[in-house]
Order: sequence, then structure tokens, then C-alpha cells
Amino acid sequence: MTLPAALALRLRDAGLDGADVERLAAAALAEDLGGVSAVDVTSVATIAANHESVIDFVARAAGVVAGLPIVAAVLWVATDSAVVIDERVVDGAHVDPGTVLLSAAGSTRALLTAERVALNLLGHLSGIATLTAAWVDAIAGTGAAIRDTRKTTPGLRALEKYAVRCGGGVNHRMSLSDAALIKDNHVLAAGGTTAAFEAVRTAFPDLPVEVECDTITQVGEAVVAGADLVLLDNMSIDEIRSAVAIVRESGSTCRLEASGGLTLARAAEVAATGVDYLAVGALTHSAPVLDIGADLRSSL
Repeated sequence: MTLPAALALRLRDAGLDGADVERLAAAALAEDLGGVSAVDVTSVATIAANHESVIDFVARAAGVVAGLPIVAAVLWVATDSAVVIDERVVDGAHVDPGTVLLSAAGSTRALLTAERVALNLLGHLSGIATLTAAWVDAIAGTGAAIRDTRKTTPGLRALEKYAVRCGGGVNHRMSLSDAALIKDNHVLAAGGTTAAFEAVRTAFPDLPVEVECDTITQVGEAVVAGADLVLLDNMSIDEIRSAVAIVRESGSTCRLEASGGLTLARAAEVAATGVDYLAVGALTHSAPVLDIGADLRSSL
């Protein structure tokens, strides 16, 4: 099966690969069924094969929506393309309780078989978007941006980072090959910050290089070496201000990213120091699921 061209195009425009999303949908449905040839025993027993209905995905809480095209893909796969989908809002929209997000018409059995997989993905991604939006709002007007990390659920990174974008955040690297991030263990193994930086620059001269620093001395070394970005790991407000001053006084174009120990309550204070990014792993590893329900009805 191949997703309809319009849906594949929407996914591509969102930075997602339609084939990957389709495979994820098929795998998630197979997992829930207990195998590709297994059946939803409850629905098969209670619902006639030719029975058709409409299912509404409804927000039960206020939040930011993310994942509607993924839900469409799940429904498309579950119904073997025999479904009519009506998306009532767009990803990135702020919604109130009671808002209908998406409606789908088709086989009642298939819709109910797809319900939990669709809700799991939609609630999870919308939860990430909602938490991201809260962080973005907290630092509004500072000039800094909220950025995610690689602390993502294995197999769901592309979707989770998409949800961050829906919430107004920006993405860090998608994989280990996109850019270099020299951390403390690399520094230890290479014999120092400068040595690690020069080794990466020599091996991969065209890639951006970020250096993690937990002391002001290391920040100075990284800036002098020519780092594109410095990650300030668990630094105090005063230390972050000092790091900003080092970059500005050097005339370097190096950007600064605060990370570690960040909370919503102190986000604005950290952002006001002049850093470019706040790296928040919690966006993807600790976002509460947005409460979304699915209500069945007989007709459109």
C-alpha cells in the first residue's frame, strides 16, 4: 500500500518521509493486533463486517496539536485506504477542550482497530508540542530559541522532533552524522578540548562543530579553537553571562546553548543572559500526553 499523494506531500512538507510514516503505522497496528494476520477480536465479535461509522478525535484538554497527518496515515493503513478523513484543525494549532481535531468515516471495525494506535501517537506528539509551546512562551521576547535534544524515543525521533517544531521550538541535530558534538568523554579520550576540536575539524571539515563546556576556561578554549557552537553544561547564571561576554568580546560568530538543570520557572532568566538556545531534553523524554479522546457516531 502507498499513502495517497496528497498525504505523502503533506508529510514531506512537514519534513517527514511518507514511506517511513506508513511503515511505522503498519508496525504499530500489527503490534496492537498481535501480528499482521491477527484480528481485533472484540470488534469482529460485536460489529458487522459491513457496518460503517464516523469517529471524531476530540481534545479533552487545552493544548497544541501535533500529529494529524500521522493519524491520517494510521487510518489509511488500518482501513486499507477505504476511509474519508476530515481534518478540522492544523498541526501547531492551540485548541480548547471539546475541539474536534479530525473526523474519519469508514468501516467501524477498522476505525476501532486503529483508535488506540492513533490516539497514542496523537496524544504523545501533541503533548510534546504543548510542552514546547510553554517553554517558547516562557522566553518570548528574549531572542533565544528553545531547542530539543537526541533524548527521543527510539524509532520516533523524526515524529517527536516534528512535534517540537509544531510547538514553536527548533531542532538540534537529527543524528550523529549531521554535526559534531564534542562532549566530556570525547575531550577525555582525545586529550583535551582543543585536540578534540582539531581532530573533528580535520576529519569532517564541512560539518558544524559544537563543544560541550562545563567551565569558563573550556569556553574560552572552544571559542579560540573556532567552535561553531558552545554548549554550556549546568552552568550558573553568572557563568552563563561570563560565557556570553567571552564570545562578544572575541568577535566570534560562535553561538551559545544553555543546557542542564533548566526549568520553566527560570527559563526567562537564562534566556535573558544572551544565549542563543536553551536545550531542553524534557520536551521529548518527559512531555505529558495531551488528553485526546475518540468518539464514534453513526454519520457525518
